[in-house]
Amino acid sequence: MRKGKIYVVSGPSGVGKGTIVRKLIEDYDNIALSVSATTRSPRTGEVDKVHYFFITKDEFTEIINKDGFIEYAEYCGNYYGTPKAAVYEKLEQGIDVILEIEVQGGIQVMEKFPEACGIFILPPSMAVLEKRLRGRQSEDEETIQKRLKTAKEELSKVSMYDCFVVNGPIEKAVEDVAEIILKNRE
Repeated sequence: MRKGKIYVVSGPSGVGKGTIVRKLIEDYDNIALSVSATTRSPRTGEVDKVHYFFITKDEFTEIINKDGFIEYAEYCGNYYGTPKAAVYEKLEQGIDVILEIEVQGGIQVMEKFPEACGIFILPPSMAVLEKRLRGRQSEDEETIQKRLKTAKEELSKVSMYDCFVVNGPIEKAVEDVAEIILKNRE
């Protein structure tokens, strides 16, 4: 039986990673999303254990101490990590697992798992990225500015990924990412 493969989908906050990944999972078989753990508060509409495992910093530290993450990182004052057990289980079942994670964590995963495929999602422009961040209406001005500054740093890491996709029209971006995954299955 074919083992699943890890796909690391990264890019700046607000670039549309979540939208692309949700559409892929709806439209294609044998693809699952790894649910990350985070210490940040849920945004409106986010559900614990569906969008993230929302945990405290103490709980996060305990999981680190038990070597329970594939990767973890601090991003804009909060911690994010990918729990190991669920990912390994899906891979053994022949299911491809998408890790929709920030760039620092994505690089960690690709270093630990050289067979993983890294897909960097780019915004059409910084102006579009800023508009998307502001459109969320979930963060204050200071946080938006921090995310934009971080985005510029993250964009310099695109060459560390196997490929990139520009998220202009969402349908085209989903199609491009699906094509990458399907080619890797051959």
